[in-house]
Amino acid sequence: MSFFDLSSDSIDHVPTPLASWKGKVALVVNTASECGNTPQYAGLEKLWEAYQGKGFVVLGFPSNDFGRQEPGEEADIKKFCSLQYRVTFPMFAKVETKGDAQSPVYRFLTAHHGAPKWNFHKYLVGKDGQVIREFAAKVQPDAPELLAAIDEALKK
Repeated sequence: MSFFDLSSDSIDHVPTPLASWKGKVALVVNTASECGNTPQYAGLEKLWEAYQGKGFVVLGFPSNDFGRQEPGEEADIKKFCSLQYRVTFPMFAKVETKGDAQSPVYRFLTAHHGAPKWNFHKYLVGKDGQVIREFAAKVQPDAPELLAAIDEALKK
């Protein structure tokens, strides 16, 4: 099984096969609009803008799992991300990242790398659809270790 075998609803509730990004390196992030880490949206957008032409994508999955910091509906989340951070990377409908109702995407991501412990936890997925590494929420989008991991994944 590969990450790219899965599907999830876009933020506009359109079923979206993750195969759309097959062969690319993906950074999958559980996001929240009312979190201390919310300013990471700006860094994620910069990362997306800098690397999208190199075979890389940021995929945002809003979640209300931690501190109830994503209480809004998808339309509210989309508007907030657009107006506050000018987000253009793909965003998805809200998901459960842990527990019994965990989404299939997060079930796959966490199988060998553990569930996120807070909002803006990051999973780096290789071109082959396998999780390479995970990064804690405190790791900023421009952190040297994250950028090095992305660069290495893009070379493979």
